[in-house]
Amino acid sequence: MRKSRFTEQQIISMIREHDAGVSAADLCRRHGLSEATFYKYKAKFGGMTVSDAQKLRTLEQENGRLKRLLAEAMLDNAALKDLATKNY
Repeated sequence: MRKSRFTEQQIISMIREHDAGVSAADLCRRHGLSEATFYKYKAKFGGMTVSDAQKLRTLEQENGRLKRLLAEAMLDNAALKDLATKNY
């Protein structure tokens, strides 16, 4: 997955500026991003603090690691079942 140009702190500060009354078009022009990207960030990080966003990132990383471990375990289990059913 591509890393964002903006940190969580920058994204949340942009959202707070928008909530304070700055238009989305002005924010996007000033920061160099599209309005679609801004609204995607707002949907993901809206209502969060910086510490909440950092916790979210660590939880997403942990979730990805656990999913990989589960996939490896399921693959090993399937391989062992195949070996057990074969007749030599």
